[in-house]
Amino acid sequence: MALRTPAQYYKSLEKLHPVAYILGEKVENVFEHPLIKHMVAAVAKTYELENDPEASKLLVTKSDLVSGEVSRFVSFYKSPDDLLAKVRMLKLMAQTIGGCYMRCTGMDAINSVGIEVYNCDKKYGTSYWPKLLEFIKMLQKEDLVLFSGVTDVKGDRALRPSQQPDPDMYLHIVDRNKDGIVVRGAKIHQTGSLCAHWGIVVPTREMREADKDYAVSFAFPTDAEGVVHVYGRGTLEARALQDCDLGNVEFGKFAPMVIFQDVFVPWERVFLCGEYEYAGEMVRNFGNYHRHSHGGCKCGVGDIYIGAAAIAAEYNGLKDVSHINNKLAEMLKVTEAIYGCSVAASVEATPTPSGIWNVDPVLSNTSKLYEGKELAEVIRMMVEIAGGMVADVPSDKDFANPEIGPLLTKYLKGADSVSTEDRVRIFRLIEKLAFESRDIVSNIHGAGSPETHRMTILRNADIASKKNLAKKLAGIKESK
Repeated sequence: MALRTPAQYYKSLEKLHPVAYILGEKVENVFEHPLIKHMVAAVAKTYELENDPEASKLLVTKSDLVSGEVSRFVSFYKSPDDLLAKVRMLKLMAQTIGGCYMRCTGMDAINSVGIEVYNCDKKYGTSYWPKLLEFIKMLQKEDLVLFSGVTDVKGDRALRPSQQPDPDMYLHIVDRNKDGIVVRGAKIHQTGSLCAHWGIVVPTREMREADKDYAVSFAFPTDAEGVVHVYGRGTLEARALQDCDLGNVEFGKFAPMVIFQDVFVPWERVFLCGEYEYAGEMVRNFGNYHRHSHGGCKCGVGDIYIGAAAIAAEYNGLKDVSHINNKLAEMLKVTEAIYGCSVAASVEATPTPSGIWNVDPVLSNTSKLYEGKELAEVIRMMVEIAGGMVADVPSDKDFANPEIGPLLTKYLKGADSVSTEDRVRIFRLIEKLAFESRDIVSNIHGAGSPETHRMTILRNADIASKKNLAKKLAGIKESK
């Protein structure tokens, strides 16, 4: 089929029946639930933009696996231009949605898996690469949503997977037979798992021979038997449940925990099964790609931080105040640095034997470190510029009350040219942007912890050559 429309995406969800629990209750019509429907709307927006004449220039690409145009979200990175288009696409999506759109994790996963299974096939004569290609063909033909399962619950962090008192703390193979494998475990922080048709599992860390049953990668339908999605709580969700005070935002984000209760996976959907030496590189590739993705999406959201702060200042009657303009300039410095590093990581990309291009790991991780530390300062400045009304504007229900609504409209007015309603709307948006826990934590821990980012930079930076530069300028000769 051709690229889906939003209506076709919503229609496709009617065929999915995932097992899902939300706030202690098993939910049947999960896609209509008030805590889920806003994220589904964000994914639907990606389909809308795929069919938009201008946006499709970034969201749509040619495939060498199937005929016609396909979504970039289910495509390989075959050149630096593909990686640049990806960053620009994610920036556009974030500017449009104001947050997460769920589809970048699957895109990064198929590329990270592809590089390593190609290498594995060359070494061991396995057939993972052609099976992955067939899976991607299916995704492209049907224009499906894919999410990635990377982060295990991990148990005692000081112990390796095979050393855990409970072996299920990392997802692992519990049985192999002629038809496939059976897996057990849990993945946490699974952004948008309940918006996707399929998931793809990636090992969460490097493995040793004793951990080989944990070195596993596979694809699964999100409603596969034995797969359980458990909604992860966040801040501000009471507003979605009450359908008020949402900040004029129709989109949202959630990150369930996904539990695998002896899930059967047929061999044609298994892409790694015990070849432990490829697990570490697979997840490192994913981390580098996903930090690269953040450089696009977080810069896009950063543009909204900046715009919202500037509007709040204007609505407060403080347009063109020098100290506010200085803060806006500082905010721009951070967001453009985040974006610039990801653009540079695309330009400095290198090819792999699979034909998939890998981003520059130092630059992509530098982008993420800026995000993890400096984007918090951008958010702080947004709140500082906007003022205290970000925290405790009365409810929409109070404004609708005929007795006190007119009084609130009177006393919460700002600049004379701006309605109270519009002023409240921008404060609600800033409140959501600043205090939605999932997005704030994602800025820090998304695509791995900050310490992982630093380690990756050090692992890939050529410190020796930098020392040699300094020695040469200092006149220090190498000892024989």
